[in-house]
Amino acid sequence: MTPLPSPDPQAGAAVKAADRAHVFHSWSAQELIDPLAVAGAEGSYFWDYDGNRYLDFASGLVFTNIGYQHPKVVAAIQEQAGHLATFAPAFAVEARSEAARLIAERTPGDLDKIFFTNGGAEAVENAIRMARVHTGRPKVLSAYRSYHGGTTTAINVTGDPRRWANDSGAAGAVHFWTPFLYRSPFYSADEAEECARALEHLESTVRFEGPGTIAAVILETIPGTAGIMPPPPGYLAGVREICDRHGIVFILDEVMAGFGRTGKWFATEHFDVVPDLLTFAKGVNSGYVPLGGVAISGAIAETFAKRPFPGGLTYSGHPLACAAAVATIEVMAEEGTVEHAARIGESVLGPGLRELAERHPSVGEVRGMGAFWALELVRDRETREPLVPYNAKGEENAPMAAFAAECRKNGLWPFVNMNRTHAVPPCNVSEAEAEQGLAALDAALATADEHTTAA
Repeated sequence: MTPLPSPDPQAGAAVKAADRAHVFHSWSAQELIDPLAVAGAEGSYFWDYDGNRYLDFASGLVFTNIGYQHPKVVAAIQEQAGHLATFAPAFAVEARSEAARLIAERTPGDLDKIFFTNGGAEAVENAIRMARVHTGRPKVLSAYRSYHGGTTTAINVTGDPRRWANDSGAAGAVHFWTPFLYRSPFYSADEAEECARALEHLESTVRFEGPGTIAAVILETIPGTAGIMPPPPGYLAGVREICDRHGIVFILDEVMAGFGRTGKWFATEHFDVVPDLLTFAKGVNSGYVPLGGVAISGAIAETFAKRPFPGGLTYSGHPLACAAAVATIEVMAEEGTVEHAARIGESVLGPGLRELAERHPSVGEVRGMGAFWALELVRDRETREPLVPYNAKGEENAPMAAFAAECRKNGLWPFVNMNRTHAVPPCNVSEAEAEQGLAALDAALATADEHTTAA
């Protein structure tokens, strides 16, 4: 690893001052945040101007699937910039064509046409637009425990509280409950019962909304921000069957779960289900240049064979972003990144997190696969009362804030959402780095334990 540069607090202060004067941050009350000034990053780590290095167990926002500053991807971006830095989307450009080909080689089934966007929210936005035009129907069904992006349609099909302030555009968005045995809305005793009752609930929702009014069902294959809840066996296949029976387009959102995160190129491979549309972003090029997209089935592509698709983006398939995607996919194939993510999940992260759960009364459940894990933190294991209330703010959120602060104190940058911490390091994280992260979590969980009924 490259040695840290000499600390430069003065430079860090200047970066922070400019940020506070001019940058408007996402999802934040601007005067209540204190962004860390980042001086650099490499591999699984980043560092600040004071000389503090952090192991990134958040992978940025779960997008640095090959870590920071991979030399082959950086070189590919530089080479593309020197050759053709930008070009309009209506032309055939080598980097764009090659990125589409490599992605289509890895998507399941006949998802062989690729529409490029600038990120995941736009991918969801356009996938829903395709489904509505393809079917001529207005409604979209989505899960309460979900996040699909911040644009108008994407945020309204989202299930988490960030939707609430944006519900003015919710026409046609219908939410339903998906399976989650640990906090079952169906009072199920086991996974099989949870699956059956969840599918019955979806069938009922379709029936009462009117099958002929529903364009699409959209699900995260494995919900990410909402808690990393792998669906029980048979659930996604059951949703596929319901959609087929009623002529509904099935959209799987793989923005976070895709490109190796779960130990497969796409998480849907774990469940042997092929959607009609698949959205992606984040890990497609490790976030090095903004890129997302929709992989489109033959039937939906045929709808637009002689009928114009009513959508487009100035930077669709931007050459720099696509060159980064080509290099990232090639690096992942050459280095066995997807297989490594599966192994690190099976041999280090999964066993290590379950061992932490045995020692810490604040851990209610461990779930995940590959480099995609969540710890559900609770006050009481018996009642499963969350460590903090749903959508907690201020003092209510103090236990989670203290836990996160302890992680950072121990050199770990955590992904914390509500009463959960997610262990989502780069997919090529080394065994030693993964163990370092587990040790830091172990120390920080002692702080969470202080807020349990066992304390």
